[in-house]
Amino acid sequence: MKYFFDTYALIEIFLQNPKYENYTMNPIEAGTTVFNIMELHFYCLKNFGDEEAEKIYNLVSSLIISTDDDIIKDANKFKLANIKKRLSFTDCIGYISSIKLNLKFVTGDYAFKGMENVEFVR
Repeated sequence: MKYFFDTYALIEIFLQNPKYENYTMNPIEAGTTVFNIMELHFYCLKNFGDEEAEKIYNLVSSLIISTDDDIIKDANKFKLANIKKRLSFTDCIGYISSIKLNLKFVTGDYAFKGMENVEFVR
């Protein structure tokens, strides 16, 4: 694997944003957490309905990587250290997962712009 897709990236890929075209080539070497998939599913459910949300969930669920206790604890420490950025728990878990798994954290979230290990695409 080369990349970690946060929810922002997953949504942009789903919406076929041309700036994310490089991340849609098959086979893509990427992963994400169940929490990011949950957020993507909610976004699709809210904006496109149950059928599309189910289709997308099934399509991306193979990208799910496991989250262990150390990732959870380190994500909480990261969130606390960056409390002024108001990062979500999902973002913190994803970012720490990307570091521990040596994956580039792909996002368009300005809170991560300029941070180490981030591939910012907007």
